[in-house]
Amino acid sequence: MPLLEIENLTVSFQTAGGQFTAVDRVSLHIEPGEIVSVVGESGSGKSVAMLALMGLLPWTATVTADVLRFAGQDMQTIPKQELRKIIGSKMAMIFQEPMTSLNPCFTVGFQLTESLKIHLGLNRAQRKARAIELLELVGIPEPQKRLSAFPHQLSGGMNQRVMIAMAISCDPQLLIADEPTTALDVTIQAQILDLLLKLQKEKGMSLVLITHDMGVVAETAERVAVQYAGQQVEKQPVKGLFSSPHHPYTQALLNSLPERSDSKILPSIAGVVPGQFDKPKGCLFSPRCEYVTDHCRTTPPQIGPESFGRALCHYPLKDGKPTNYPKEEAK
Repeated sequence: MPLLEIENLTVSFQTAGGQFTAVDRVSLHIEPGEIVSVVGESGSGKSVAMLALMGLLPWTATVTADVLRFAGQDMQTIPKQELRKIIGSKMAMIFQEPMTSLNPCFTVGFQLTESLKIHLGLNRAQRKARAIELLELVGIPEPQKRLSAFPHQLSGGMNQRVMIAMAISCDPQLLIADEPTTALDVTIQAQILDLLLKLQKEKGMSLVLITHDMGVVAETAERVAVQYAGQQVEKQPVKGLFSSPHHPYTQALLNSLPERSDSKILPSIAGVVPGQFDKPKGCLFSPRCEYVTDHCRTTPPQIGPESFGRALCHYPLKDGKPTNYPKEEAK
């Protein structure tokens, strides 16, 4: 049985301009101990999908799914009291910005021991000992002294390590890392990624890595789900995705990698991810796709077969070229 099962997850928000769909029919299965990466530009609905799973979205959000199950439990029907026992213990999340995720008014020690008190029921001495152990585990020097430090007294990398310590404090089965290296410099990014992989291997937990960095995906993930404008456009094992992408968006992301470019000028994807008021009638990627046809502009695509990475495309790619492509309609 998969640890996490998501089928046709849709998340919409009620705004002043009407209903906005941030996540549109996303599906994801994660096995115990597996590392899965969710890739896409900002605005692709990656974080929103995971926040919906954890029940952390505001009241303006409407969440629906055919299946939303964690460790055999239905996350849509589970009582709120039981959900609180799961979130932060069996399922935890490392948020994108540690400086905004940590409360500046409380010490690192207070914030780290709070979940230990709520979920594990440890007494004060036990909580302090466990907090020191966790800070040592994530590579923070002089952990006992750091307990009394406030977030602003630590560097960005140290705060991110504190966030990781908080997330793994109750030995979760599933850890969701939301852009864990975005706000850090390159050397610290590598350290944080190595730490996450080390902890995942030691504890045998499943890891969902949300990122827009294809280099990170290549180094860490076993399977990849690519999202664009709230839709899942492709799912493949990481080796298959890098060697043979089936969706034009995936191909464009890979072509933007410096090591794949023979030119002094890096390739880029023209345009931006569509928002609430500028979504195309047909394929959402059509305004930016080099293979677009009139059919793409007017008709939404259907999910393709497994052999084509379930690509959401009228003309999924094979060997770098679109299949069944009507050249007379091409732009």
